[in-house]
Amino acid sequence: MKVSLKTLGCRLNEAESESWANQFQSAGHAIVRSPQQADLIVLNTCAVTSEAGRKSRQMIRRLHRGNPAAKLVVSGCYATLEADEAAAEFGVDLIIPNREKHRLLELVRERVMPDAMPAAATLPGEVSLFRQGRQRAFVKVQDGCRYRCTFCIVTVARGEEKSLPADQIIGQINGLHRQGIHEIVLTGVHLGGYGADLGTSLDSLIQQILNRTAIPRIRLGSVEPWDLRQSFFKLFRDPRLMPHLHLPLQSGSDSILRRMARRCKIANFMRLAERARSEVADINLTTDIIVGFPGETEPEWQESLTNIEKIGFGQLHIFTYSAREGTKAARFPDAVPRSEKKKRSQLLHQLAESMKRDTFRRYLGRRFPVLCEASPDQSAVGPNAVSGYTPNYLRISVPIKPGIENTIQTVRLTGILNSGTGLQGQLDTGPETVN
Repeated sequence: MKVSLKTLGCRLNEAESESWANQFQSAGHAIVRSPQQADLIVLNTCAVTSEAGRKSRQMIRRLHRGNPAAKLVVSGCYATLEADEAAAEFGVDLIIPNREKHRLLELVRERVMPDAMPAAATLPGEVSLFRQGRQRAFVKVQDGCRYRCTFCIVTVARGEEKSLPADQIIGQINGLHRQGIHEIVLTGVHLGGYGADLGTSLDSLIQQILNRTAIPRIRLGSVEPWDLRQSFFKLFRDPRLMPHLHLPLQSGSDSILRRMARRCKIANFMRLAERARSEVADINLTTDIIVGFPGETEPEWQESLTNIEKIGFGQLHIFTYSAREGTKAARFPDAVPRSEKKKRSQLLHQLAESMKRDTFRRYLGRRFPVLCEASPDQSAVGPNAVSGYTPNYLRISVPIKPGIENTIQTVRLTGILNSGTGLQGQLDTGPETVN
């Protein structure tokens, strides 16, 4: 059978969808990019905000309208938290909650397509990512979270923390590398809490990956700032660990952070950022910010804006707060008016754009190794270009050249794209160095 996988939300969802794709392909089924070509569509949903839940419902309807003959399986956080609502959507054949994600292929065979035969024999070394137009692999190392931030529903949807054994993770990475993958991203709901249930740590896992694999590029998903040990930054002495950290701050005001039940104060975050920049050359720090949290006063907003600018980030992921049923914050008083949230969001987007362009300007004229990822028909950086990322996660547009896809090329950064989304790069014939 032909299988199409669609993913909404976080990198952990991406990692799970990649795992399903590999399982289907290993069982002899074909992975197709277009849902319209599929016999089976699997949607991995998100519910981190009310808006994410709405988009998940919309995607269910869109997928069914686009291919009503296909079987439609829905999993993920929205399917877990709103199972009855998701199951009631026209065209849904099976709901698989998060606790049974690891059995998805088995459940599809049992309950949806028991008579499905393999579409074609699959070579053991063939990787499903390439069939989906992807070159970077997300590797799930843990699930669940022990913390209860007042705005977050994911801890309810994902449950308690559970880490995968290091040997299993390393085996998966080595398998991906043999299949031609050059870059992996370690992901989890609470990535920094990896190993707490196994008597180990994220630091130890990264060191083992560096020692026991040869994959050229290793990235980290979002890491809570309070989880980074004093010795953590020494790991970046190995150039295979890419110098980029996404550290979710959520607010630049200590009083708002307390109401969010976050475990980090602004002064601590500033010291962490300073240490990262002093110990890791060219490190790029990015973050998440929630605008208009319940009770956020104008002085708190101004304090937040000032501190975000003072810290300085390469990129902000900005979320306008919306109440999510099932969270503590949904019951908090003093909701910020929608018009005020919109105004604050616009101001923060302006600051984010300014900081991003400042970051881009610092690297003009430099040379970096770039993994050229996107095929020309998928490139979002121009009709005659492929895209990729520098080690510190700056998006680069590179002119098309035969055979460039899924190779690491030395690229000189020559300008900022008119769109402001990244940098223009030119292939460089000099040695591949980051200087």
